[in-house]
Amino acid sequence: MNLPWHLYLMALLYIVAGINHFRNPRMYIKIIPPLFKNPKLINILSGTAEIILGIFLTFPFATHIAAWGIIALLVAIFPSNIYMLQEKKASFNLPKWILFVRLPLQLVLIYWAYQYTY
Repeated sequence: MNLPWHLYLMALLYIVAGINHFRNPRMYIKIIPPLFKNPKLINILSGTAEIILGIFLTFPFATHIAAWGIIALLVAIFPSNIYMLQEKKASFNLPKWILFVRLPLQLVLIYWAYQYTY
């Protein structure tokens, strides 16, 4: 079974993002809300999850499971997007409107992943 090109694009995006957790961990640790303890571990776990789920997207037998995993991951990291909007030190000095647009973008990413859950 051939997978659609946009599934490979999604896989690549998550794999690259996951690798970036290890190349630039301070960037991700900075946006983890202080409510969550051990941000270094959270960064490692989320980066690892992105890499593994991205790889699994490319295997037809695991695509639907990986898509559900990505949905769960996107929901889990949503507090970081809110934290970036609320706290200047976590915002990377991005304009508020960009940080605000990121919130519904999560829904778009969830919808994109949902397309592969069956």
